[in-house]
Amino acid sequence: MGTISNDPPPTLIQDLKITTQNVSLIFPSRKTERKKSMFLSNIDRVLNFPVETVHFFPSHEDFPPHVAAEKLKTALSELLVPYDFLAGRLRSNPETGRLEIDCNSAGIGFAVASSDYALDDVGDLVYPNPAFGQLICKSVDSLEQDDQPLCIVQVTSFKCGGFAMGIVTSHVTFDGLSFKIFLDNLAAVTAEKPLAVTPCNDRLLLAARSPPSVTFPHHELDKFHDSNPPVIDATSEALDFKVFRLTSEDIASLKEKAKASAIGSHVSDARITGFNVVTALVWHCKALSWDNKESNLDRVSTLLYAVNIRPRLIPPLPMSYTGNAVLTAYARATCKEIDEAPFSRLVELVTEGAKRMTDEYARSAIDWGDIYQGFPNGEFLVSSWWKLGFDEVEYPWGRPKYSCPVVFQRKDIILFFPDIDDNNGVNVLVSLPSKEMSKFKTLFHKYLA
Repeated sequence: MGTISNDPPPTLIQDLKITTQNVSLIFPSRKTERKKSMFLSNIDRVLNFPVETVHFFPSHEDFPPHVAAEKLKTALSELLVPYDFLAGRLRSNPETGRLEIDCNSAGIGFAVASSDYALDDVGDLVYPNPAFGQLICKSVDSLEQDDQPLCIVQVTSFKCGGFAMGIVTSHVTFDGLSFKIFLDNLAAVTAEKPLAVTPCNDRLLLAARSPPSVTFPHHELDKFHDSNPPVIDATSEALDFKVFRLTSEDIASLKEKAKASAIGSHVSDARITGFNVVTALVWHCKALSWDNKESNLDRVSTLLYAVNIRPRLIPPLPMSYTGNAVLTAYARATCKEIDEAPFSRLVELVTEGAKRMTDEYARSAIDWGDIYQGFPNGEFLVSSWWKLGFDEVEYPWGRPKYSCPVVFQRKDIILFFPDIDDNNGVNVLVSLPSKEMSKFKTLFHKYLA
């Protein structure tokens, strides 16, 4: 059960031999009536960093790359009317000092490029290849640093007639769910259809209360101890990188394992989901692989993961809300409990994180960000791209062969990716120092045996 990709596939290409033909700006197709600036919530403000995704498409007789690129360019111009903030620029409000978006219609970036390879030459698309970063246009060189677009799209053609659409956006613009809706709308407009979903751009729906009221301890948050800290701390440690692939059968077995040990416990079958059992397994392996000279069993391990708060607020937030409507849930336990507890207990602890996220808890966390400067704090974060459905978007030239973020090795972030062949399977991407990785791998296999 469960397989591991230990090393980069032998066919993994390190240099995609990209030639950029053109970089331009796309502007809204018509004038918009939005106010000059867009308020950003406390959730948005702390996520001021780029997110890069790549969407691979096989060749299509009716839509060669240059035709697809022109259709995307036209569609993006149309989309910048309902998504007018995307054509704006990040600014600091001179009166309040808050980060906001100046809705000045300055445009988004659009690049056209080509690779000397065919798409099949690229190899395993699931395996995170650093070379995928070459499919992203990270900046528009003709613009100053403080005038860079919030979104840049690059269309890269391959020799076979397939192409990749690489998109970089500032995380302040979208969370994963709203980005999926953006892609659905992009596909619809490209096909000359109406918007699939009308976006809700009112970020004031997640404004802090006045006065702010923090009613929970929020163990998942920590104040910055530096006046200008990095959003993500880098590490100089040498890290091993592995992909742990769980099939749909593996996940079904984990669910059965949780149910079998849940008799007499408080965890219901409804909470024994694929995400919860895989997260519980990963937590077990990560916590117990910690390399420390002191006794590991007394150490408290804190797991973090994102929860969509749209349906949890009172009244519920529109599902079409474009901003960041996710907050960090947490689970905590000593390593002794993680080591000795039945699997159902670990699953229960994971589910309690999401269960804790009520309307009042979410509002308290948002208010916390009005009082303190801080960021989610824990041993590691599970970042799940598993069920976002980027590869289910139906463009005129079909669905992507695969969609994925461009990732970098970080020991405090474990990523869940969908599998290219098994719709219900998942790929777990782990980066750890060699000694810890060896322990993680042993625990992973032992737990699945």
